[in-house]
Amino acid sequence: MRMIPLAAAAVLALQAPAVAQQGFGPLLTPQQAAEAAATLAPLFLDIRVAEEGAPDPYTAGHIPGAVPAPYGLFRGPKESPGSLVPADRLTEVLRGLGVTQDRPTVVVHAGTDATDFGAAARVYWTLKSSGVSQLAIINGGMRAWEQAALPLDTTPVTPAPSDITVTFADDWLATREDVLDVVEGRASAKLIDARPQEFWEGKKAAPAAARPGTLPQSQYFTHDRWFGDNPALIDAGRAQSLAAQAGYTGGEQLVSFCNTGHWAATNWFALSELAGVENVKLYPESMVGWSNADLPMENVPGALSNLWHQIKGVF
Repeated sequence: MRMIPLAAAAVLALQAPAVAQQGFGPLLTPQQAAEAAATLAPLFLDIRVAEEGAPDPYTAGHIPGAVPAPYGLFRGPKESPGSLVPADRLTEVLRGLGVTQDRPTVVVHAGTDATDFGAAARVYWTLKSSGVSQLAIINGGMRAWEQAALPLDTTPVTPAPSDITVTFADDWLATREDVLDVVEGRASAKLIDARPQEFWEGKKAAPAAARPGTLPQSQYFTHDRWFGDNPALIDAGRAQSLAAQAGYTGGEQLVSFCNTGHWAATNWFALSELAGVENVKLYPESMVGWSNADLPMENVPGALSNLWHQIKGVF
């Protein structure tokens, strides 16, 4: 285990705000997370995955006591990675990780950029929907933890299994049927596309999507707008001001979507958890599931235009 020097620890202790039992999360600085580790004994879930050909990042060094919980455990099958993990399978996964509904739980991602943050936000959303009551994400992830010279360990952790049983709540979930109701006028909601503009315009599509385009009546608000000068640090104050500027006040239901519910999870987290906007939901399967179901879409290019965009993507 690599320990933080005593002098640096004293400085960090002075800089880090106290972490109270109430008000845990939704974001923690590395220093706050370290303090929480000493006072609240939270469960740290390390969701990092190894890049192809690279060593396992968890084995190379993790937060002491952290449990390996690769992001794939919280994702659907290859053909529709945004799909929900069935409740019985999710129950098995969370029991194996030692997750309980009342123990504070901290999601730890790599902390490389805004896209990487989406993994932490999707896991947070999954855990909250599974009934975990105290949740947080380390802002900046493992990169920020290491930059703060906080302790690392290389000893694998095997958690004590829990007895949690998942009944997935629909408070923050928009199903395909819910979205179709909005598209066909039976329900009202703002459909917010978290993808970069070229996806919304139909100039680009996810490989698993049947065709490019977006949901009818949607508007785009790209997932990386919540980040300031550092693309790995989400900005809570920025989230509140941007939500107000965009008119996202909770007066109308908001449905966040993207390609596979990854970028969309960041928009959900920023609006729901940071800006405090009520009635924000995530459409998890997003455009991959929607397009493959051959449902109505807008900004779908014609056949020749679509072919041209595909050719440009190759060169």
